Amino acid sequence: MSNAQRTIICVITVRDLRDNSEALLAAVAAGESFIVVHDGSPVAELRPIDRRVFVSKDELRRGADLPPIDGAELRAELDELYEQDLFRDT
Repeated sequence: MSNAQRTIICVITVRDLRDNSEALLAAVAAGESFIVVHDGSPVAELRPIDRRVFVSKDELRRGADLPPIDGAELRAELDELYEQDLFRDT
């Protein structure tokens, strides 16, 4: 799916899921997604599972030529980009 295409997620009730499970699963297998609501509140998402993408040996070898990642440097960069104190007691 290209970035220009929009994904529409339908909202269904638990009753819809129970009464139409076979048709809904066929729609999911075809790529559709659904949000399941119970008493008006969203409780679940029904969507296709992500399929593994085949990576050839040549593509893996190309990745071997990349420089190693410095974990401390990566963490410092992430700390600069994202607020790290959101869940810490102060």
